[in-house]
Amino acid sequence: MSTPQHDLLAFVGGGNMASAIIGGLVAAGRPGDSILVIDPGAAQRAKLAAEHGVRTQGTPDAALAQAKAIVWAVKPQLFRDAAAPCAAHVGGALQFSVMAGIRSETIVRATGSQRVVRSMPNTPALIGQGIAGLFARDAVSADERRLAETLLAPTGRTLWVAREEDLDAVTALSGSGPAYVFYFVEAMTQAAQRMGLSAEQGKQLALATFAGATALAQASSEPPEVLRERVTSKGGTTHAALSALEADGVKNAFARAILAAQQRAKELGDEFA
Repeated sequence: MSTPQHDLLAFVGGGNMASAIIGGLVAAGRPGDSILVIDPGAAQRAKLAAEHGVRTQGTPDAALAQAKAIVWAVKPQLFRDAAAPCAAHVGGALQFSVMAGIRSETIVRATGSQRVVRSMPNTPALIGQGIAGLFARDAVSADERRLAETLLAPTGRTLWVAREEDLDAVTALSGSGPAYVFYFVEAMTQAAQRMGLSAEQGKQLALATFAGATALAQASSEPPEVLRERVTSKGGTTHAALSALEADGVKNAFARAILAAQQRAKELGDEFA
């Protein structure tokens, strides 16, 4: 069941991710005046109010007590300071976090509510092409899980995980993942220039190749390794390229990089806890 449109949603923080979610919700038909944004930045408040018709405040007050859900969208290091003046008003709401590294137990202590859903979105959410990992504490109802999915629906796809620590793996794979793609696009663009193409030509070829290969993999029922084998003829150009990558240990290095990101996500959780 989706959220009734008259239920108030409150966002603490009005930055890029909050803006992406709000824009999607309004585009999907939610009235802007059913959304309250708490943000200290006057310019950002004015921008959100002008673009989406939302209600805005610089500081929290008792209006937060009317909210069905509180969306925590501040920088992780600012969470404690942001939560302190909100705590008296938010205990009856679902606490929905898009903050990296802030564990649900920390949110419970700061808000007094056991009903916490954590999410780990990624930056393609800004154009509705993201994917977010979701974790719900036991106190979260089935309807509240659906509410969480509704909140993120405009930003792309969602994937539930059963254990909160699995969000560290989600962070390492998809949260940080766009940077890995950009890294390889950079490398392909540089290689293009070394082969005599322009940087713009290399960028266009690299981006189209990533987009097309991803679309093909999504449309196919076959695993990625089979799709890879189909374009790798023995003695051909692709075989030469992949052999060079294997000789340099790129696959293992890439796996180690992702594991390093997972470890850092865990460390950040420990620090903020």
